[in-house]
Amino acid sequence: MEFLINEFGREKIEFAVMGGLALQTAGIVRTTRDIDLIVLSENTGTIKEIMRSKGYELLHESEDILNFESSDNEWGRVDFLLAHRKYAKAMLQRAEPKALLEGNDKIKVLKTEDVIGLKVQASSNDPGRYLQDMADVRAILKRHRVTLDMERVREYFNLFGRGKELDSLLKGIHHVK
Repeated sequence: MEFLINEFGREKIEFAVMGGLALQTAGIVRTTRDIDLIVLSENTGTIKEIMRSKGYELLHESEDILNFESSDNEWGRVDFLLAHRKYAKAMLQRAEPKALLEGNDKIKVLKTEDVIGLKVQASSNDPGRYLQDMADVRAILKRHRVTLDMERVREYFNLFGRGKELDSLLKGIHHVK
């Protein structure tokens, strides 16, 4: 990840950590095999150049995502969410610097509400992700319910017609002591 921080800094590419590493900053420990970052879509060309120069292979590209994998298992996989819609751009703008991976440097990480929003979206788009994503959301809600911007969380669930599901999650958490 250090090479990304250095290269993105040199190229002035704004980014934030999301996914499993962002969960860790929220105190939710889960094994993750990749690095997930959100970047502005206008940086796609530069990101592809950087990743290829480091030996990464482009696995998939769409208007929303870039997926790269290194043949060196130590470097692993890096996935990019390309922010070009208002919600993703706002998430990137709201991201806050946090200590990550036992380092002294702070890296921008998505706000916890926005991590929930992406998990709601991902589990709506890919039902195969539902159980893990909703387990992550439940863990976040259980740990941070008092400090979360619940209006934003509710907005994300409502965007995908899942407002009643949020009510059910919150009710279940309230009854578990």
